[in-house]
Amino acid sequence: MPIYKPSLVELTADALRERIIVGTWPLGSRIPIEPELAALLGVSRNTVREAVRVLAFCGVLSVRQGDGTYVASRLDPAQALRALAQACLVEQLETRAMLEVESARLAALRRNDADLAALRAALAARGERATDEPLDGFITRDMAFHRAVTAAAHNAPLAALYDFCAESIRQALRVTLDDTSLPEPDHAAHAAIVDAIAAGDAELAAQAARAVIGPTLARLEAER
Repeated sequence: MPIYKPSLVELTADALRERIIVGTWPLGSRIPIEPELAALLGVSRNTVREAVRVLAFCGVLSVRQGDGTYVASRLDPAQALRALAQACLVEQLETRAMLEVESARLAALRRNDADLAALRAALAARGERATDEPLDGFITRDMAFHRAVTAAAHNAPLAALYDFCAESIRQALRVTLDDTSLPEPDHAAHAAIVDAIAAGDAELAAQAARAVIGPTLARLEAER
């Protein structure tokens, strides 16, 4: 597998981001001007300009024409996306497990009749994977089921996090489902999540959600 090599602009953006995170430039403060940043980081002014554009696009910096560049946020969603994209399969599955287990637990406590109807419809649509079925179609149906569980949790930030991680989850599913040596959770395992949510049993719902990912995660961890 080729080793990812970040560009000079990315490295410069990382250096700027790090100073923001540690508080060198507090939230709302104006960062040094372009020539000073270039001298501080040992790069060209053009590289600094491009790095600032990257962070401005991500919402970390705010460029005010004629006034300067200010720290707008200490959080960078692009950095989190890159971390997800570069994470190993075990880390991706661990992240998915945290989201889906907690979603199932909360769904058991908060679901309503409409949620249960949506869950049962998503479960039926997911079904079992046919032997000759294209993988992407099945993955889409599987993710729709787990999104329905997250929706039933009635926690907007949790649902947003799941959507934020959706591409990472899709990639991990593609790898694990394509590997016939790994255990594949069946329809019954997913039905157990719905049954526990319908029963209002939070701990049983969490256990059922964990059982969907747990065997694959345990196998991969054992092989590390």
